[in-house]
Amino acid sequence: MFDLPNAPTRVHFLFQENMEALQNAALLFGGPPWLKRLQNLFETLWIENSLHGRAGREIAALLDLLTIADVHEPSSTEAAYFAAHDPSFPYVEEISLLTDELRQAFEETYADQRPSNDDKEYVNG
Repeated sequence: MFDLPNAPTRVHFLFQENMEALQNAALLFGGPPWLKRLQNLFETLWIENSLHGRAGREIAALLDLLTIADVHEPSSTEAAYFAAHDPSFPYVEEISLLTDELRQAFEETYADQRPSNDDKEYVNG
């Protein structure tokens, strides 16, 4: 499992349970560079509990990829990869459902990890 000093988050469990599906989705919508990027993100999650910083930015970028945020940019690599897939294919729906689950887990976990006012005072004080 994860080598974390604190309990893994819901995002960590989602990645562990869906790693193959996430890798397939990254490869389908972003090609080999995104597959490698996702594997690096998994390694980061393996040792980090916080979703702030690099891990959070990478998850947000992954969500952009999976929600085809850049598909309107015809020159983007992601648009070219997405164009190769018919939105009516069943795996596109599966990716959409997984993306929704990841977004919800990320938003909830990220919000739970926000420092409280007491923590901010301690850090600043």
